[in-house]
Amino acid sequence: MTWGVGIIGSGPGVAALHAPTLARTGDDFRLVHVSDAGSGRAARIAERFDARASTGIDALLADPEVDVVAICSPPALHAEHVRASLAAGRRAIFCEKPLADTAEEADRLVAECAAVGALLVVGTNHLFDPAWARATHHLSALDGRISAVTVTLCLSPNDRYHALTMGEALPAGPSARRPPLDLDDPESSAAIVRQLVAGLGVHDLPLVRDLVSAPADLVWARPVAPVGFDLALRANGALVRFTTVMLPEGADSLWRVNVVTAGAWVEVDFPPPFVHVGGARTTVRDAQGVQTVYPIDRRDGYEAEWRALAALLRGETAMEYDELRADAAFVMAIADAAAAAVRTGVEL
Repeated sequence: MTWGVGIIGSGPGVAALHAPTLARTGDDFRLVHVSDAGSGRAARIAERFDARASTGIDALLADPEVDVVAICSPPALHAEHVRASLAAGRRAIFCEKPLADTAEEADRLVAECAAVGALLVVGTNHLFDPAWARATHHLSALDGRISAVTVTLCLSPNDRYHALTMGEALPAGPSARRPPLDLDDPESSAAIVRQLVAGLGVHDLPLVRDLVSAPADLVWARPVAPVGFDLALRANGALVRFTTVMLPEGADSLWRVNVVTAGAWVEVDFPPPFVHVGGARTTVRDAQGVQTVYPIDRRDGYEAEWRALAALLRGETAMEYDELRADAAFVMAIADAAAAAVRTGVEL
């Protein structure tokens, strides 16, 4: 069976990532409808993929060919659009990360989906990347205690990769207009750090939770100029360091997760945003210094997350509502703690 997908939102992620990904999963999904908030971009995307376009969400939710609603609107609208989809009778929802602005709101949304048996996938594409499954399988086989995790994220301007993928410049958005951090303004810095942890750190914090399986205590959090953060966590005996910086110009993007145990060092290099080059690259070095570099899977996390939704729709896998709740609670607790630490200037 092929399910029709309606996408709420028409930003760069839809144009360069989700719409092309749905085209690659044509045996499971087909894009039938795209809506925007009045920008006109939905029509351009819809034309490329032989779909319909509309403004607002009413026409999309009334479209009988829309079996799955993909919510790719700004994060502040995610909760509203999930509830509108449920009210319209949709029982399969893909929602971009973060699911909600707070852990409490995310918990309510998951509960509302569970109450009516709605399937819900949150687009944490790194968690779905085949390379991450390979890395965690390797770590499990080693049966070694994790001592350290580092996440390093250095992003060059998104428009560099969007132009390569789409052949056009990235439309200007809030991130393009974000001014550099004012390190002398703790309140402003705290708000930006919280936004970055909740909106950007959410790519990889579920991976950290996957590894440490425990609540995390914040050790420190600091703003990083021009726009970024540096934080450290301690969880289940492991030290976690997460450093992010968004640069206006400069070197290519680096998106890397390192995991250290007594018996191995595992490195996962994720590709930059807005490109389709397959999944991440996993490198493993054991205690004897033997290094193994695994082949890159042709599937990336974007395709894998949609395939996961197809498996749920076919009844091949079970819906794990508690995992969604736990991921949201983990991310938002760290975002709130980091903001508090930046605001007060006190390391916890």
